Amino acid sequence: MVLLFALTRLALALRVGGEADWTFQTLVQVASLGLLYDVTVALLLALPLGLLLALWPTRWVSPRFASALVLPAVAGSLFGLLFNAVAEWFFWTEFSSRFNFIAVDYLVYTDEVIGNIRESYPVGWILGALGGLSLLAAFSIRRWITRQLSQATPLKARLGGLLGHALLAAALLTIVSGNARDHLQNVYARELAGNGLFEFVRAFKDNELDYVRFYRTLPEAAVYARLRQEMLLTGGEPLSDDPRQLAYRVLSQGPERRPNVVLVMLESMSADFMQTFGSSKNITPTLDRLTRESLFFPRAFASGTRTVRGLEALTLSVPPTPGNAIVRRPHNEHLFSLASVFNAKGYASVFLYGGYGYFDNMNGFFGHNGYEVIDRLAVDPNKIHHENIWGIADEDLYTKALETFDAKRAAGQPFFAHIMTTSNHRPYTYPEGRIDIPSKTGRDGAVKYADWALGDFLKKAAEKPWFGNTVFVIVADHQASAAGKTDLPLARYRIPLLVYAPKLIPPARNERLIAQIDIAPTLLGLLNWSYVSKFIGHDINRLPAGKEHALISTYQTVGYLENDRLVILNPGRRARVESVDWTSLATRPTDDAPAAIEEAISVYQGASLAFKAGLLGRLN
Repeated sequence: MVLLFALTRLALALRVGGEADWTFQTLVQVASLGLLYDVTVALLLALPLGLLLALWPTRWVSPRFASALVLPAVAGSLFGLLFNAVAEWFFWTEFSSRFNFIAVDYLVYTDEVIGNIRESYPVGWILGALGGLSLLAAFSIRRWITRQLSQATPLKARLGGLLGHALLAAALLTIVSGNARDHLQNVYARELAGNGLFEFVRAFKDNELDYVRFYRTLPEAAVYARLRQEMLLTGGEPLSDDPRQLAYRVLSQGPERRPNVVLVMLESMSADFMQTFGSSKNITPTLDRLTRESLFFPRAFASGTRTVRGLEALTLSVPPTPGNAIVRRPHNEHLFSLASVFNAKGYASVFLYGGYGYFDNMNGFFGHNGYEVIDRLAVDPNKIHHENIWGIADEDLYTKALETFDAKRAAGQPFFAHIMTTSNHRPYTYPEGRIDIPSKTGRDGAVKYADWALGDFLKKAAEKPWFGNTVFVIVADHQASAAGKTDLPLARYRIPLLVYAPKLIPPARNERLIAQIDIAPTLLGLLNWSYVSKFIGHDINRLPAGKEHALISTYQTVGYLENDRLVILNPGRRARVESVDWTSLATRPTDDAPAAIEEAISVYQGASLAFKAGLLGRLN
């Protein structure tokens, strides 16, 4: 076990290469910490067999016993270990990480995950090869195992050995269960020092993170007061003197506009894919063209690294508090959402998703928060050009969207729609003949197809009678990869954001920093709407200069980016500050800034407390 774990680490280290900033000290730390984790996991995994052999009567030991019980157990264990090594390799390829909460989620949504694996990799060949290697290895050591089992050992000695085994495992587990790797500043080195199986179990156990329990805090009264100040930065009028009552009134700055609104959220559409941001591949011609024809925000940052974080940010305008996104948490019904505002204005609010809406609890969340939900089950199979395990092709989702919009227009009702695409996702398959890159040849093709489908959608929409009175908001849910050397690599959170309405909003370039949670209030500000709000995000066009900030996160780490400073909050009540180079988006440790840290704490702790206390609920 230890050998296989070590070889897995070596393979992953070779894959990472120089990104881990190797020095002799780092190499020694990764190797020694890795050995500590590996031995701990190996001892724990071996305990069941140790218990069996300790208690098995000596008189029952025979070659038949070895053949019937122990050898199959050894072969099965070897297969499991080899399977784990291969799974870790593919997981790292996708997420640049050891097993984490995403791997835990994969146990819940087995249909999509297993289907994705079968469509992406030659599963039969891989399993066959692993099975053959396991059987060959077990067969090659059968005589050694039989000889070992035939040696009579008194029960007392066996129980003593088992006790020593268990005590050593428990002692090592106590050591590694803390934050043994957290002093490693390079994220790749920190991940390599760990053990995939250990991290999987830890992620399963810590799938919910209580902010107050794990993170640095401030007195609750002070947090609510500061959160209220944060929410009123754009001049809203509170409805109550009680700082725990978060509702405030937003007053328009001009005549109200009532266009249709279509929010298109593109799966994994990194800003880095675009020529606008430096790519030379020309795989996003539609998006690059739209930057010149839209209100374009080049400094937009995603809340997190998963789709549910983007959905949470766009729908609720709340910070990405640690743990699961609110989309997947209990008690997430009847919250104040973007649909709450549109519905109050007489709009029909719709969520359209190309996959099955039970995935990540999308149907439940949107259905209970003011949206009509339409997923792939509502699409006529005869109108589907292509589908894979994650969903129908983007063009087919857009066709369903156009049909839905036509029906709303015919009923005389303005509409607000949130569209979530799926095509830019492994296994990267799409209808042939749409672009010059064959299907299932990699990410570039999926990106270019998603871009083509968006352009085709807008072209068809332009022929509709409702197009001239429609605002399209185009944004990514997150980047394709969030991996980097640091906890929160800023370059991995930059996403495209465009507001396209050729008859309503003139093209422009807004250079202000905008977080994903700011999109909803900024959109409503562009419409000049007055409304009662509980949004924590801001209309950035009304923010005082220098107060723009972005809130970004991984599952456990959250950050508060303002001006040239990034505050990072970690479990273990740890906080630190990094300075930001806006040219490269690189960060480096700098002196603590107590005021900035308290500002970050108040936002994240306040949002966490508010959700748990039910203060983010829908207004009556």
